[in-house]
Amino acid sequence: MREFVRPVASALSVACLAASMAILSAGDVLAQAKQAQSAQAAPAQPPAVKQMSLTEKQIEGVLAAQKEMDAITAKLPEDAKPDPKITAQLDGIAKKNGFAGYDEYNDVIDNISLVLGGFDPATKKYVGSDVVIKAQIAQVQADKKMSAKDKKEALADLNEALKSPAPPIENKGNIDVVAKYYDKLAAALGDDQE
Repeated sequence: MREFVRPVASALSVACLAASMAILSAGDVLAQAKQAQSAQAAPAQPPAVKQMSLTEKQIEGVLAAQKEMDAITAKLPEDAKPDPKITAQLDGIAKKNGFAGYDEYNDVIDNISLVLGGFDPATKKYVGSDVVIKAQIAQVQADKKMSAKDKKEALADLNEALKSPAPPIENKGNIDVVAKYYDKLAAALGDDQE
């Protein structure tokens, strides 16, 4: 079952990375930096995002399906094997919300997350994932409350994330459609990582 959860988890970590600009404490910085590192430290690199043009209908479908999908995937252990019953449930939820199946739902989540990873949460403007990561690095460096150990670890994780930047957005229209739903998407997808 991990093959079903991994694409969602890795995609959501990108969204969480974008949301981390609003970091308030040292613990949050370290936790989010570790999420970025764990998404990239997987032994086998996940396949590249299959970029596609996003529609408002797809984004609304993701927002409608998210809680129900999370209710199922949150219960799965990390090393869960594919289970036909779970697969059927996930496909059913995806189809009920306008997708051909769970695979298409995952492709849409990946594309949304790719775009969200480049949004500055303070301005809600698309600036690119490398700019977001550099801003996070500056925040960590300026944090006087963070322990030296935590700061070193967070900076190492963020610098590692900077070495593997997200691919450029092929469908520039995706930026506009994600921007329109930014608040709802950040709330729905960002909460999954906490």
